[in-house]
Amino acid sequence: MTRPQALSPEEVATAVAELTHWDGDVQGIYRRVEFPSFRAAVDAVVQIADVAEEMDHHPDLDLRYDCVRIAVVTHDAGGVTELDVELARRVDALFPGTNGD
Repeated sequence: MTRPQALSPEEVATAVAELTHWDGDVQGIYRRVEFPSFRAAVDAVVQIADVAEEMDHHPDLDLRYDCVRIAVVTHDAGGVTELDVELARRVDALFPGTNGD
């Protein structure tokens, strides 16, 4: 399997613009999602973990009571890759209509 290549700053900017719930730059892309309860946020972490395991690509997750912050970057590629963008899209599909921030 070939190692993913980091996207250019312009490619990351385009991806972030298309991922309306995400922010970031070549160092990483981020999303915050708020939930109605701690339990719902924990369930969301499990859903994200299932997708991450399926993709074999694991985001950084920060759980704070009813909020989950998701950060994706391919560290060994030195920045954001298409794999990160795809994981972001898959996370968005889990929580349609939920924007957090």
